Parts: sequence; C-alpha cells; structure tokens
Amino acid sequence: MIATLDSIDVAGKRVVLRLDLNVPIEAGKVRDATRIERAAPTIRELLAKGASIVILSHFDRPKGKVVASMSLAPVAAALARVLGTPVKFVATDWHDHKAAEAAASLKPGDVALMENTRFHPGEEANDHDFSALLAGLGDIYVDDAFSCAHRAHASTEGIAHLLPAVAGRAMQAEFESLEKALESPRRPLAAVIGGAKISTKLDLIGNILGVADIVIIGGAMANTFLAATGREVGKSLKEQDLYASARQIMQDAADRGRTLVLPVDVVVAKEFKAGATHRSAGIAEVGPDEMILDIGLKSIASIERAFAHARTLVWNGPFGAFEFSPFDAGTVETARAAARMTKQGRLVSVAGGGDTVAALNHAGVTADFTYVSTAGGAFLEWLEGKTLPGVAVLKT
Repeated sequence: MIATLDSIDVAGKRVVLRLDLNVPIEAGKVRDATRIERAAPTIRELLAKGASIVILSHFDRPKGKVVASMSLAPVAAALARVLGTPVKFVATDWHDHKAAEAAASLKPGDVALMENTRFHPGEEANDHDFSALLAGLGDIYVDDAFSCAHRAHASTEGIAHLLPAVAGRAMQAEFESLEKALESPRRPLAAVIGGAKISTKLDLIGNILGVADIVIIGGAMANTFLAATGREVGKSLKEQDLYASARQIMQDAADRGRTLVLPVDVVVAKEFKAGATHRSAGIAEVGPDEMILDIGLKSIASIERAFAHARTLVWNGPFGAFEFSPFDAGTVETARAAARMTKQGRLVSVAGGGDTVAALNHAGVTADFTYVSTAGGAFLEWLEGKTLPGVAVLKT
C-alpha cells in the first residue's frame, strides 16, 4: 500500500506537488495537455481542501544548467487554462532565493509553478542539499508523477524522506491499476508483449512468465521466435543472436505450464511503406524477399480467443507496423476486441508504453480500457518487476 491524500490534512498547508509536465511544446505553446489534464483532479482537490501549491517538474535534459529553450514558462499558461485558476510561474536558476521567497508568499488557494528542476545539477544526482532546498518550499510532499517514479532524483525520491509524503490521485490510480493487474489479478491473466526487439524486453518477458497464464508475443519480436524454430521470415526484422534466448523462453513457458501464443499466419510485403502491395500467408509460406509486417486473420482470431478466456489483460506493444495502413489491422482488431470485452465487464485491461498508447489511440479504444498508463519507462520497469524508487518511498 502507498500513502495517499486520504491520510493527510492539507488545510492551511503548503503542498509541494511533483508532476510530470515534460509535455510537447511547439512555438512556445503546449501541443498535448494530456499530462496536465491527468494532474488536474489532484490540484483541484488540494485547493478545495485549503492548501496552497508549489509545483515541481522537470523538462527535457538540460543536464544541470539553465537552458532557456527548456524552461517550463510556457506550461504555466496551459496549466492555468486547464485549471481555470491563475498559476504563478517562478523563474529561478535554483541558486538564488526566488523559489523560497515565492513559496513563502503563497496563500491558501494559490498555485505556483517552479522552473525546471533539472536546471540544478543536484536534481538528477539526488543531492541531499537540493532535496532539502525543495523540501523547504512546503509542509507536505505529494507525488503525482508515476511516469518519473523509476528515477531516484531529488524531486521524486530525496524530498520524500524530508517531508510527510503521499501519492496524488493520478499516481494512486496508476499504482492500484498495476497492482490489480500483476499482483492480485483475476485469473487467467493474459499478457501481450509486442514491439521490435526481444533484446529490449528480456527482463519483461522473464517477469511476465512468472505471473501470467497466457503470454502473447506480437510485433517484429515474434519474427525472432518464428525464425528460432526454423521458420522462414524472409527480410523481416529479427535478432539472429537471440534465437537461443527465444528457444529458452519457449522452453521456460512450457516448463511453467504457460500458454505461449505466436502468430499462425501473417501479412507480408516486399516494401515497408503505407499502401504497399501485400498478401496474407501462413507462417510456412513467407518468401525470402518478403517482410512480415502484421499478423493475419487466423492469428487475430487466436488472440481474441485468448482474450475471451482471460479475466485480466496486460498489454505492452503493437502486433504490426500499425503506423502504416494496411499493416495496422492486427493491432486495431485485437485492441477493439479487448475494449469490447472490457466494456462488457468480462476483462480487466491495463495497457501502457509509448507505442501501445499510440496504437490504442489509433484504434480509438483508449477510453474503453480499464486503465491506460502514459508512464512509459516507469510502466515498463514495473512490468519487469523492478522496484520503483518513487513508489517505494511512499509505501506505508
């Protein structure tokens, strides 16, 4: 369990609130306010309970120096628009006293956004003195940035040792959804693991094999598994140096009694581009000059049967080159099937990872999944079974 807003009284207190406002900015304006919108409920609740708020966030990678193009200044206006309340931006290089002075002047109902914490080298170093400087800005620490929880930085971990520390509502929702999916799931538990390379997901697969009943391999990484069993995959992306690892994973799955689902048919083309001439093929029918770019209709049906058998689904990674039509069909159809079963109350579905979120958005089903994480690296490390410093420090 982690401590939440339910365990503290913030009336008349200054709350130091860690958010992830590392949002896309173009021409000085925020292009996608999704992360701001997800943080809004926590901010509104704190204000309604009589707190003043000091917001901390990083932006990009200035490497401990002030970089004007990496200022959080443009985010303050977007934050104010979403909240419908003024947000004071505090320009500081973190070596002056402007942050402390601005925080001390806040009254209940006030909101201040501090400059990029990574302008100070102590942020990424998790320096105690910088952590203490940040802790001095308030009375209570609230972390609502699960996407940064895999980093032990001053504003995500160090400060939590120096102030009463709890999770905000977005972080609480993320933690509870992932806990429900992996630590106490309704069974059978199915896991989709897709993407380009096995090499980037060996830890994830190893951990998932320990908890999932059904493991569904998708994306180009499935090519490596097929090739490792002697199948012709033509010019498809594959990792020859990991054939032995793929065979070991299949053996481990069998030894553990897990069901490992691989494509039984595919969609192939000779060119990797939108609208390329393509055809459906069995996995024994791929030509040497062809590339596997999606799964076929029989594979889609097989995956949908696995979803129907499951009660919980964890999804990371697409099934094909979903960015290019018609190679998005496998991902779109299976995502819609999972969404339909979720809406019918037959499936608890939790998904995350950059490509996964983009794929679900493309399929138009993001809102229909039980929970879709935008946490990226933190979500992946959670699936890998790693301890996240920003979560561990909040545990009761």
